[in-house]
Order: sequence, then structure tokens, then C-alpha cells
Amino acid sequence: MLFNSIEFAIFLPVVFLFYWFVFGRNLKLQNLFVVVASYVFYGWWDWRFLLLIAFTSFCSWGSGMLMERVSRRRGQFENRRKWIAAVNIIINLLILCAFKYYDFFVTEFARLFHFSSDGLLLKVILPVGISFYTFQALSYSIDVYRGKIEPTKDIIAFFAYVSFFPQLVAGPIERATNLLPQFEKKRTFDYDTAVDGCRQILWGLFKKMVVADNCAVYVDQVFGSYQTQTGSTLLLAAILFAFQIYGDFSGYSDIAIGTSKLFGIRLMRNFNVPYFSRDIAEFWRRWHISLTTWFRDYIYIPLGGSRCSKAKIVRNTFIIFLVSGLWHGANWTFLAWGAYHALLFLPLILSGKNRKNRDVVAENRLLPNLKECCQMLLTFLLVVIGWIFFRADSIGQAWEYVRGMWQLGTLKACYRFFIQADVCKASWLVVLMLIIEWFNRKQEHGLALKYIKNSFIRLGVYYALIVLGLFTFGGNQTFIYFQF
Repeated sequence: MLFNSIEFAIFLPVVFLFYWFVFGRNLKLQNLFVVVASYVFYGWWDWRFLLLIAFTSFCSWGSGMLMERVSRRRGQFENRRKWIAAVNIIINLLILCAFKYYDFFVTEFARLFHFSSDGLLLKVILPVGISFYTFQALSYSIDVYRGKIEPTKDIIAFFAYVSFFPQLVAGPIERATNLLPQFEKKRTFDYDTAVDGCRQILWGLFKKMVVADNCAVYVDQVFGSYQTQTGSTLLLAAILFAFQIYGDFSGYSDIAIGTSKLFGIRLMRNFNVPYFSRDIAEFWRRWHISLTTWFRDYIYIPLGGSRCSKAKIVRNTFIIFLVSGLWHGANWTFLAWGAYHALLFLPLILSGKNRKNRDVVAENRLLPNLKECCQMLLTFLLVVIGWIFFRADSIGQAWEYVRGMWQLGTLKACYRFFIQADVCKASWLVVLMLIIEWFNRKQEHGLALKYIKNSFIRLGVYYALIVLGLFTFGGNQTFIYFQF
């Protein structure tokens, strides 16, 4: 079920009413209703994969219970906790690899050694959100093993934690230490939080359905015929794709976080105005935060993190970015995208400046200074080049696209492309989104509007966005990150 669909517009208020007014007095029933609603939400796409998410949930919950039982004993039994956690991690990763990576690696292996792979391929559909809920389940097992969280005996609460429908298929990737305790205690309805959730949902829908979907029309057109386009057109389309993927993914996260607030659940922030970053390290502290912190805590730090030699820090950085690229999909383009960002990180790591820009840009100022503008522009352009590899079907296509961008062509040809009605519309919608986010860069989302004290003015802004969205609706396209 898509957030931007009529079905969800009916589903959400029905679930909200039952959640608070029918099951609100009984925590067990309320959590059970969350599980049922989440399975309906997920099964709307393909009911057959409900068994998969149920199996993942049961294995992870069971591993926690076994680790607790073993931890009560002494001596030879203490080592078994490690094996229980390892077996659960291996089971979950094998499921993920079978659906997402098996065919890719078999095909590439067959190509390398010149034999046919047709009879060896599984050719199965990739379950929506499998990378997200698998990582969420893994974090529970790892945290229980590390002793960061006590294993829960409440299987219903745990199933709700793994399958909570707002963030089930595209995150944020929650940690058990944050989300699970919220299902284990009674929740009360908070009007102000729910209203803020509605604002965040509106902002997410605007970024997705108005900004991202309008950008998508011409991004698809140019990437589909990049061989015949001028360099200026290719550059403009690459920039529009950067805003398409941002509006699409951060829009989903805003809708997920806002929807969760309606149910008294707080999810972690997943995006923090990443295109206002002054270097690549700051960009990755602000982009897909739930995934980057997951890799940091469960891979980077166990490898030694930054508390080791420069050579090992470089090694750890490349491992993180290559794994991140592979997480996004089974294609060499994603690995190239990860390696590209690792290379961009190197100068910052070697100079010790990778943790330099941790404050808000233009702190206590209306506008950035010239240095900050240049830093943000350079960082953004470097990110745009990386997005070309992310968007392309093959490394060869990405390389030809990048080469084509340097052949800028005539400004007249670029102008003819830019003044097309839909391209112009997408561009000024992007500018509007950036202006709103700039003034709210210290806030949780773009429509917090805490600096506007007059409630009527704030209400006018909300209605203006709704009306603008109705007139500039970009189509009902699926979310990009559903494929991951």
C-alpha cells in the first residue's frame, strides 16, 4: 500500500480510530491490532511475503529468548549466546541474500567463467522493504547479545516493532532500544504531537507528490535518451534527479514519522537538510541517518572505527561505503557509487577534518557567507555526480552520461530545454522547497514553522501548500526506495 494512494487515505483514519477508541484501553490488544494493520498494509502489495516477515520476526524474537535462558547459566553455556546470535544473523542474511543478491552474483560468476546461468537463477520477486525490516530485526539480536537491551518476552510487542506499518517498507530503520520499549508501555494520545504529525505528513506528501514526481518526468526522459542530449541538459537532469531522490525518500520518511506521531510513537529523524552540507562527511551525517548510524554502530566501530591507524580508518571507510552501496541493490553501479563516496571521504579523513562541520550552517544568521555558499555548492555538485551512478543502469551508461555533461553545448539549447513548462515548474518547486527548508533548518521538519507565532498565518501556509499541490501534482509514482 502506497502512502500516496487512495487506499492509504482510507486505511489511515480507520486504523487511527480503532487504535485509540476501540483498543486504546488494552495494551496487548492495541499492539495486536498494530500487527494486524501492519500485515494488511504489507500484504496489500503481495500477501505471500507475509510469511517471510513473520519468520524473520519469530527467529529474532526466539533468539533473544534463547540468549536470555543461556545467560542465566554459567561456564560452558555462556559461549552459546554468541552462537545463538550468530545463527539468527546468518539466517536473516541468507534470506536477504537469496532474494536480493543470489541471481546477481550467479550471473556475474557465470559471465566471468563463460557458462550459462539460466538453470541456476531463482528469478524471484524482491520483497518490498526486506532490507529495512531485516536490518531492524538484526539490530535487536545484536543489542541483546551486547547487553544493551533486555530480551522481550512479549512476542506481540516484538512483532509490532518489526512490522510497524509507517516505517515498514522504507524506514527509518529503527533500533530496538528506541522503538521496542514504546510498544511495551501504555501510550496516551497527545493532541499537539498528533497535530505536528499531520504537518509533517503534509510536508512529506508535498516533497514526494509535488517536488519529486514533477522532477521525475524529465529525469526519466533525459536518462532514457541521454545519448542525444546536450551536456547542459544532462547536467540539469542530474541536478533534478538529486532533488527527485531527496524529495522522494525524505518525503517518505516525513510521512512515516508524522504518521507514527498520530499513534503516540516517536521514530528517529532520517534526514536533516543534507543539501545544506559543507562537506561530504556532513552530508552523510544528514542523509539517511538511520542507515548510516546502523553501519557505524554495527560494522564501522566493531572494525576499530576511528580509533586505529590511518590505514585501518581508510579500510573501514571503504568497507562501510561498499557495503552501503551493496545494501542499495545488486548492481555494480551501487558499488561504484559507494566507492566514489569513500574516495571523497579520503581527504577529510587524512586531514582529520571529517568531523569539522557539526553545527547548523549559518548559525544565528539569516544567510550563509560566501565561504559557506561555495562549500555547499561544491558538496552538492560532488553528490550530484555520485547520483548519476546511482540512477544509471550500468557503469558504462553512467560514465557516458558524465562524459556527456562536460560537452556543455550551446546555452541556447539548454535554455530551450529549461523553459519547457514542466521543467520550469519542477525547478521553481525545488527552489520553493529549499527556501522553506532553509528557514526551518533547525527544526525537525519543514512545516514546523515555530518562528511564525500567529496561528492564522501558519494555517494559511498549510492551505497554500495544499492548493499549490493540487495545481502542480506530479503524478502518482511509486517511491524509489521501495526497490531496496
